[in-house]
Amino acid sequence: MKKRFLAVLLLGLLLITACSVEPETRTLTIMTHDSFSISEEVIAAFEEQYDVDVQFLKVGDAGSALNKAILSMDAPLADVFYGVDNTFLSRALDEGLFEPYDSPMLEDIPSQFQLDPENRAIPIDYGDVCLNIDLAYFQENNLEPPDSLDDLIDPAYSGLLVVENPATSSPGMAFLLTTIGHYGDSHYLEYWEGLLANDVLIVNDWETAYYTEFSRWGGTRPIVVSYGSSPPFEMIYAEEPMQEPVTAAVTADDTCFRQIEFAGILAGTENRDLAEAWIDFMLSPTFQADLPLQMFMFPVNPSAELDDTFVEFLAIPDQPAEVSPEDIVANREAWLEAWRSIILQ
Repeated sequence: MKKRFLAVLLLGLLLITACSVEPETRTLTIMTHDSFSISEEVIAAFEEQYDVDVQFLKVGDAGSALNKAILSMDAPLADVFYGVDNTFLSRALDEGLFEPYDSPMLEDIPSQFQLDPENRAIPIDYGDVCLNIDLAYFQENNLEPPDSLDDLIDPAYSGLLVVENPATSSPGMAFLLTTIGHYGDSHYLEYWEGLLANDVLIVNDWETAYYTEFSRWGGTRPIVVSYGSSPPFEMIYAEEPMQEPVTAAVTADDTCFRQIEFAGILAGTENRDLAEAWIDFMLSPTFQADLPLQMFMFPVNPSAELDDTFVEFLAIPDQPAEVSPEDIVANREAWLEAWRSIILQ
């Protein structure tokens, strides 16, 4: 009888202990490219609302990050992937990387950004990939800045340009598509041969191109493939206040490419509910308004407010180079392979 009493007492204590233990905080993992950034207070707001710990897994530039996500599909490293853009989108969709999600927030997003009718890839931000120039270099060397793609193969600009590898970098791919949109798929390789003859420098990612090779940041190249938003961004984060930007974006016709970045719920996630909540949150005005000051991109949600500096100094191209999503889907890999044959010969 005594043993039975002790057993019942022990069982009761165990039940009381189990009931008093707080549920373990869940973890949501977001795989991104290295350029992803968002304010800590914005992340904290989501974590508090959903009682979740959000972790970010940065795995290289956009192309490298996408490769890693695809290679790990059988055992996903994350719940959500952010950073695939319209230049890499076809590969992500063809591989079945994302699960569809009809976010209610998509009602607020203009249709021009919604490129996947099945809503596997959800548009988050956009920006124009454009040539950027270091104004001081051209002033000091009494040289007119380039105003067209043709200028870049002029001997006067020999050794001045740095671009990103389109096989590993989304801005690099956007610039390759700029040349295809302008010269056509039958002549763009001739143009790249001209760039090579004019001593173009090709690096793997945007960070290296901009913060290592660009003369504004101590490099030797005063022309870099970056974003139309880079000049106002330079002003906002300058150590000393600036009255006007020290760099400029080249926005002449057919010199820029409109880039749209997407997020998607990775197939096989065990946190589908939290992944959906995170996608909704990324489209909310709270996240969207913070995004431009953390990255170089702009909100797809028109209700998000922009910093006054962006409004005043942002240069938006009237006529970006155009390559249809259908053509990118059909020809992307062939264009890349042909480009490699010229660059790696």
